Amino acid sequence: MPRPLLALVVAAHAGPTVVVTLVALLLSLASGLGTGRAALVALMILLQQLSIGWSNDALDAARDTADGRADKPIARGDLSARLVLALAAGAALGAIALSLLLGPGAALAHAVFLFAGWAYNAGLKRGALATACYAVGFGAMPLIVTLAAPDPRGAQWWAIAMGALLGVAAHFANVLPDLEDDARHGIRALPHRWGARASGLVALASLALAAVLGVLGPARVTPLSAVGAAAGLALLVVGAVVVARAPRSRALFRIIMSAALAAVVSLAGVGALIAVS
Repeated sequence: MPRPLLALVVAAHAGPTVVVTLVALLLSLASGLGTGRAALVALMILLQQLSIGWSNDALDAARDTADGRADKPIARGDLSARLVLALAAGAALGAIALSLLLGPGAALAHAVFLFAGWAYNAGLKRGALATACYAVGFGAMPLIVTLAAPDPRGAQWWAIAMGALLGVAAHFANVLPDLEDDARHGIRALPHRWGARASGLVALASLALAAVLGVLGPARVTPLSAVGAAAGLALLVVGAVVVARAPRSRALFRIIMSAALAAVVSLAGVGALIAVS
């Protein structure tokens, strides 16, 4: 892969972008959207996540450069912040255009997710509302899927709550490795106030509650949902070990992303029940 293209992939936070896109695709297929509409939802979410990832690195460029972040392409000088911000804006416009093809309800729910990501990057990450950005954004995912159906309907409360809880877990796990750097720049979100170990426990508790809702919410257990729940439980155990031994480890974020996929597998077993009847 050419170096500039690889730098763009890294600046887009490729790992989380791929996972969130895959979650959107699996959830869409599980809820019965059909291949075409599910692919459209996945492409929309891919552009949205590219936009959020690129805007994050572009807006943080000065701070990352001051901190000597060798893992950030803009800070290394491989990309210009202006170019990356322009790409972020273009991806956002593309995502919005695709959302309009899915109907006004899905477009509105998607706009909430997109706005939450940009609001976080633009400054809300510095305070207590940072966690709310993740919760609101990921909580909108089930609504995007159910409202994108030919017969649009709302999503069940427990599906929205699962998305919000996974968002909370992702936020706490994502910032753990950077707590000290963030503190030097005046960032005082909840994980920074509570510390690494407590934040790791919050992430795990959010995962556990999401797993419980995935089983009790639909009031039905299928072989597929049981597999997802079992995988989520195993990830919780691994996460607990990571929190005990290395609470600032990036591994915890990977565990959270894997748990999100496990939650979607649980939902896939009862996909037809995600929408409000």
